[in-house]
Amino acid sequence: MQKITIAIDGFSSTGKSTVAKQLAKHLEYIYVDSGAMYRAVTYYAMKYGFIDATQFDVVGLVSKLHDIVVYFELNEKTGSADVYLNGENIEIPIRTLEVSNYVSQVAAIPEVRYQLVKQQHKMGSEKGVVMDGRDIGTVVFPDAELKLFMTASAETRATRRYDELTLKGDIVTYNDVLHNIEERDYMDSNREDSPLRKADDAIEIDNSNLSLDEQFQKILKLAEAAIQKNN
Repeated sequence: MQKITIAIDGFSSTGKSTVAKQLAKHLEYIYVDSGAMYRAVTYYAMKYGFIDATQFDVVGLVSKLHDIVVYFELNEKTGSADVYLNGENIEIPIRTLEVSNYVSQVAAIPEVRYQLVKQQHKMGSEKGVVMDGRDIGTVVFPDAELKLFMTASAETRATRRYDELTLKGDIVTYNDVLHNIEERDYMDSNREDSPLRKADDAIEIDNSNLSLDEQFQKILKLAEAAIQKNN
């Protein structure tokens, strides 16, 4: 059976990663969380003082990009792939609201995008990959056999994200989470390099009123149809 490439794009907190992981596991494909790669670079920038609430040393960060190696390794306990930065497992620290507050700024830097897109191309060169992000169907894999674009209302996404963060013990307010989502939507959609947009041939999935299972079943049918079409 010929494998395909599945590109899942969309706004932040639309559940892209959740459904991409489910799909990859079901199809026995490789899953690549491109958003986690940008979070990893953001974590690096924060850790080494290139970005904080008062400044962003873009030149300094760009000069260190050759030192940044991001990759994924299977976590035997969770059954999912964890993100590693230069040998350090950073799966938990990159998921904080603090990292979320800076990731759109870091992702807007063309040199950062170029470096990570290069790595993503390598990861997906053999097909049989599910990758989610902001520009997978438009820039990274414009020839993907199946392209999906995930959306939901900002309020719905903020509620989901708030529940997720508080469940992990993070101390955040709903309004802070909503503000972060709205800010990221604007920055992701308006950046000069590879802005977030729906590819012309992408299928839009509004999951505002879908359960996780309903969403998965809907997307699985689309994936199976695309695989069938390419065999």
